[in-house]
Amino acid sequence: MLDVAAKTILASWLVLGEMAPYLLLGFLVAGVLSVSISPQWVERRLGKPGLGPVFAASLFGVPLPLCSCGVIPVSASIRRHGASRAATTAFLLSTPQTGVDSIAITYALLNPVFAVFRPIAALLTGVLGGFLVQLFGEPEKTDPADESKPGACTEACCKGPHQQNVIVRALHYGFVTLPRDIGPALAVGILLAGAMAVFIPQGQLRAYVGGGILSILILMAAGVPVYVCATASVPIAAGFIHMGASPGAALAFLIAGPATNTATIATVWKVLGRRTAALYLVTVTISAIVFGLVLDWLMPAIQGALPQIAEHAHSAADAGWLPHAAAIALLAVLAFSYFSKGGHEKQPSENQGDSTGDLSRMQRLELTVSGMTCSHCAASVERSLAECSGVLSADVDLHRGRAVIVGDHLNSDQLVATVAELGYVARVSDAPTEPFTASRELS
Repeated sequence: MLDVAAKTILASWLVLGEMAPYLLLGFLVAGVLSVSISPQWVERRLGKPGLGPVFAASLFGVPLPLCSCGVIPVSASIRRHGASRAATTAFLLSTPQTGVDSIAITYALLNPVFAVFRPIAALLTGVLGGFLVQLFGEPEKTDPADESKPGACTEACCKGPHQQNVIVRALHYGFVTLPRDIGPALAVGILLAGAMAVFIPQGQLRAYVGGGILSILILMAAGVPVYVCATASVPIAAGFIHMGASPGAALAFLIAGPATNTATIATVWKVLGRRTAALYLVTVTISAIVFGLVLDWLMPAIQGALPQIAEHAHSAADAGWLPHAAAIALLAVLAFSYFSKGGHEKQPSENQGDSTGDLSRMQRLELTVSGMTCSHCAASVERSLAECSGVLSADVDLHRGRAVIVGDHLNSDQLVATVAELGYVARVSDAPTEPFTASRELS
């Protein structure tokens, strides 16, 4: 038993060593993207009709490091801020499948062909889904030409409240926030990949998942109930390939896993409509099958023409000290992000200065929020609450599942409904509404 455990740990360490240098680079690039492409910037470009915003939404989503749970509130938010139903669907389809960190790991554990083909498939999946929704989805409630259609948010929440240095913000997101969000799922994926290598001989399942539509459908079915992000699913896909799965079947798993889970489907159903939810599932199914078959056809052709690229692989056991040093550094980053307090510095909003003359009228309301799983979830809830009428400030604690709202004439029903629109469950805390205390909240 101890020997099996030791072999599993060693195999998992080798997987970690292969991916660590690329994942650290992916974290850095993700941090840069986090300060370069804001959700507010995306929102302003996705509200117009036509296929242009659909393509833009899908393209924007490919590099964004949003996990399968984090993309849910962001998608609901951009919809609330004026994005079309088709553009929101495209963003929701393409974003969870990739991300710069996920692409980096795909290159490390699979091969360059897979690393290039995967984001292209995600982009085209988003475009296909958005196009289908544009043609067959629920019609927009407002005429696209109507000037009254909701546009980009102009409240204080969207005016860039961050006052920290841009480099500090990028490093904090890349090496604290993002690792904290995906760390647990990533650890599970690495351990599963190590266990697959130990318990199942190489090529053992080739007869079942070695190619063709049936193998693609089998790994699609395996991916649907697995609630993992695009990054954490790559080691598992590598394990399937070790057991004999074809590249196309592994790609089907990578498409179906991050893009389909109960929370995503429920949110699409509620925010975008039943017809759109059905088109969403149809798009995922078509894309997994078609792109899986294309990759299975493409890979042998590339192996014949460029065998060194197609068979590209890394080995931490033979590559010297660098993979081991990178693995140690990655573990340090994950440990630091996990044990750090997290959150972001609260900066006084413009409304605080305007309301100091009416402090006696301020209220403090606490909500219990369930369903949040990452910092993106908490940020979206906080932002949406801050936009509600009468709200002076909103502070969301991810780990405690709590939101504290301070404002004037707070409407608890509106606040609860706002959180529900993002796909979460909220209720007013049992603690009674408290009067606002300047010394506590504005100190």
